[in-house]
Amino acid sequence: MRIVVVGDGKVGSALSEKLSAEGHDIVVIDSNRDVLREALEELDVMVVHGNGASIEVQRTAGVEESDLLIAATSADEINMLCCIVARKLGCPNTIARVRNPDYTRQLFELKEELGLSMAVNPEFAAANEVFHMLQFPTFLQRDSFAKGRVEIVELELEEDSKLIDMRLSDLYKTAKVRVLVCAVERENKTYIPDGGFMLRQNDTIFVAASSKDLVRLIRNLGLVQLRVRDVMIIGGSRTAYYLAHELLETGVSVKLFELKEQRCMELADALPKATVIHADGTERHVLDAEGIEYTDAVVTLTDRDEENMIVSMYADFKNVPKVVTKINRVEYYEVFKDKGVDSVVSPKEICTEEIIRYVRAMQTTADSPVITLRRIGRMEALEFCATRHTYCLGMTLIDIKLKPNILIASINRRNRVIIPRGSDRIEEGDTVIVVTTEDTKIRELNDIFAAVPLERREPVQ
Repeated sequence: MRIVVVGDGKVGSALSEKLSAEGHDIVVIDSNRDVLREALEELDVMVVHGNGASIEVQRTAGVEESDLLIAATSADEINMLCCIVARKLGCPNTIARVRNPDYTRQLFELKEELGLSMAVNPEFAAANEVFHMLQFPTFLQRDSFAKGRVEIVELELEEDSKLIDMRLSDLYKTAKVRVLVCAVERENKTYIPDGGFMLRQNDTIFVAASSKDLVRLIRNLGLVQLRVRDVMIIGGSRTAYYLAHELLETGVSVKLFELKEQRCMELADALPKATVIHADGTERHVLDAEGIEYTDAVVTLTDRDEENMIVSMYADFKNVPKVVTKINRVEYYEVFKDKGVDSVVSPKEICTEEIIRYVRAMQTTADSPVITLRRIGRMEALEFCATRHTYCLGMTLIDIKLKPNILIASINRRNRVIIPRGSDRIEEGDTVIVVTTEDTKIRELNDIFAAVPLERREPVQ
């Protein structure tokens, strides 16, 4: 497909890189010649210098001949105007990054007038993800599928874990709930394991389970159960506002640190139940004075990755039970992973995943496009709906040959979660969650199957 990306900042550059790697023809529009030069040197893209909201600039970029325009500048108003202009020129699909809470509330009603196919709010999505993590702080990460009925959770096997030196085929004896380990990270390598795989100390495992079984899973594995009652949020960003609002609605106490006085006043007005502190929340003496060692969770949401990581490491040093760190440059995450930076959220990555899912759904000619796309560690987890066009319907999973590095993690059938075994089957109407490596490009459910005999490509009658 031909895709125009307006804005080559954090989100725009990440999108250009990933979409180009997936084989799309990318044109980048930006008013900064330096960033365009960098994009031209590092990526297989075309570039156009100018204001992306200008009709002439969009014509130069060939927007009228493109399949999609993504407006990802730092200004919401410019992004929305870009989409209006693109639709006027005949571009059939447009996506805008919209961050202002006031605009976000109006987008649903104005979506058609603005010519928007989709709007993404990275800060709001990141706040939701952090809130999700704080509900079950035992897990490093949580990703939801099948409308919240299925979770893939991340756990690190510490020295006292009951799972060390256990074969996956014996997992049920300890977990006592039906779960599936769908990926294991060990010494910078990622494995999609089978039943004979042996777990080791310090492994990071990704477990698929029914959401209703998570509490039992924590209890049966002997993990510490913690209820988060108070949270320190470092930095008064939009993400911090969204997160504080959600926490306060559920009765959680919030202390929010912000250095700029005007922003403190705005947050205090918008969040009357929160304690808003006008101070530098990255300073050790400030954190100590406000009782960091007695809080249940610390979330670092400043605009600087370095400050977020340092404060998170200090919170871990002070034995804060749950620490969540915002990081934009996720390529450095592995360096800090064993230094107290375990649970990470990246607004840029969340936004990119949403748009990549939309693009893959646009590409498919079948009626089983990607419903959900999430990155778990170095893997991808994708959710599809099985239709009458899906291969191998009615066949037992043990008789189905999948492509390498692909695993079926869960099947959801009429609101019933099935953690699959060899005797289970995929039926029409099921939603299927698939885990695979990042370099295995899956756009529809049929892409997971290896060569399928022609006579088995039709649904079983």
